[in-house]
Amino acid sequence: MVRSLVLLLAVAPALTACGSNGFHPLYGTTASGAGMQERLAQVEVAPIPGRVGLRIRNEVRFQANGPGEALPPTHRLEITLAESMTSTLVKVDGDALGLIYAVNASFKLVDIKSKKVVLQGTSHARASFERFSAIYSNVRARDDAENRAAKTIAEDLTTRLAAYLSGAA
Repeated sequence: MVRSLVLLLAVAPALTACGSNGFHPLYGTTASGAGMQERLAQVEVAPIPGRVGLRIRNEVRFQANGPGEALPPTHRLEITLAESMTSTLVKVDGDALGLIYAVNASFKLVDIKSKKVVLQGTSHARASFERFSAIYSNVRARDDAENRAAKTIAEDLTTRLAAYLSGAA
């Protein structure tokens, strides 16, 4: 107990100095002086083909702005997807008992005024699901896996956007 208290007292000055050394809350005020939610609301998300693309786009837009109105855009987020399916737990007769849905999203953030790419990268998500004898159960399980993967991609993209926009003027 005493050792923990001594350690806490030793580390406390370093922790309070974080704000003066360049460390700031991710969703606080940005370098431009605007709040992070306001900056995220100024990102236009380009349409993404397919059901999973629509899920990712809607999730990014909701995480960035909630149910509120979008502000006039300063940046445009363009995303392309590559989806795949891998069988797992294959039985002797060749039937797979499980599958892994994988989605890779390549993205680029474009400054609307200059038309320059200011941030780009990839995000990956995997979600497994079981196969059943009932067709509807299989469809529902795959949809759930796709939704989980889409949410993972959207959360990653939103965090990356926030990290970039927090330092951009």
